[in-house]
Amino acid sequence: MSHETTPGRPGRTERRARAAVAVLFLTNGALFANLLPRYPEIKAALDLSNTVYGMAVIAFPAGAIVSGFATGAAVRRFGSARIAAFGTVLTSAGVLCAGAAPALGLFVAALFAAGASDAFTDVGQNAHGLRVQRRYGRSIFNSFHALWSVGSVVGGAMSAGAIALEIPLDLHLAISGALFSAVALVAMRYCLPGRDGDERAAAERAVEQRRAVADPSGPPVPPVPRGRTLFLLAAFVIVGISGTVVEEATNSWAAVYLSGSLDATGAVAATAFIAFMAAEFLGRATGDRFVDRFGQRAVARAGGALVAVAMALALAFPSVPSTVAGFAVAGFGVATVIPAAMHAADELPGLRPGTGLMAVTWLMRFGFLLTPPFVGLVSDASDLRVGLLVMPVAGVAILVAGVLLQGRRTTPRIDL
Repeated sequence: MSHETTPGRPGRTERRARAAVAVLFLTNGALFANLLPRYPEIKAALDLSNTVYGMAVIAFPAGAIVSGFATGAAVRRFGSARIAAFGTVLTSAGVLCAGAAPALGLFVAALFAAGASDAFTDVGQNAHGLRVQRRYGRSIFNSFHALWSVGSVVGGAMSAGAIALEIPLDLHLAISGALFSAVALVAMRYCLPGRDGDERAAAERAVEQRRAVADPSGPPVPPVPRGRTLFLLAAFVIVGISGTVVEEATNSWAAVYLSGSLDATGAVAATAFIAFMAAEFLGRATGDRFVDRFGQRAVARAGGALVAVAMALALAFPSVPSTVAGFAVAGFGVATVIPAAMHAADELPGLRPGTGLMAVTWLMRFGFLLTPPFVGLVSDASDLRVGLLVMPVAGVAILVAGVLLQGRRTTPRIDL
């Protein structure tokens, strides 16, 4: 760690890096959130049915899935901070092109390119956030995702304001893209120096040294069987995918559901998305303290139960206030789920640095990929309210698969 570090307290390098990673998460959340509340406008302008719209917006996660295999190698080659910042710049260009697209094919192509770039940003910022957390020696990872939620609220509010002020979509997205790209490039300068993987190697050495001191004559710790590692990774993927289903159903369908099924105006329809993100921020802002006290397992499973109950009630008794409230509770419940899956996967033994994180992040994209068309197909066959039942089902999946997440533990602080 930096020479300014004192025992039990992070140094200047760590504090600056934490702030820089927080900014990267905020810009990533705000960038795409500027587009989401304007999806109904794009859907109407391109004259898309629910099914076609659902198939079109999966271009974003499809692009991320295609590029996802390269993210781990890119992080190891160029560094997580650089990948996160330059990925933001490319994503902003794709979002702008999607908003300005005059035809369905161009809209899909632009979303695909934006998603491909966002995959690099996603893995890069999460990898760097986990580096910083290891240096701190306590849970701070949820706070980064809280700033992503802040960014989503800021972006959603910016978009709602642009709609109210009748600012043209392409101008609105050009301004937001330039702003957040510049912020990300500045933040990159204050991230941690050194190579990705240094902190994890140091953590493993520290654990082994403490074991040797406690029991010098004891046998070495046997390696974790590869089959168990893969089994745990699969469970963490289920948790992560379930979290993305909840988020993507909100991203793609909350505004459409309120404006179409519940006859809300465009500005009011955006409030469900904003309420979800605001509550998710609250859950992530407080999540680190709950995780340190109760463990990832208990916190994530309680969140899954909240998602299941809140959205089941909101869909069973539909109205604008109850629906906004249901999305808000779901946002609070899902707050720590995706960070927990990422952290747990990144800690799995026997995998190269970044491999577990890359695998979970990449496979989670299938939640983003499959949720919009599935909801669209179901809603065209019956009703959008029926399609949104994927949210309480995902909550139950989190409750079940979350039993394999980590319980309460003490994370060693790493000095380099």
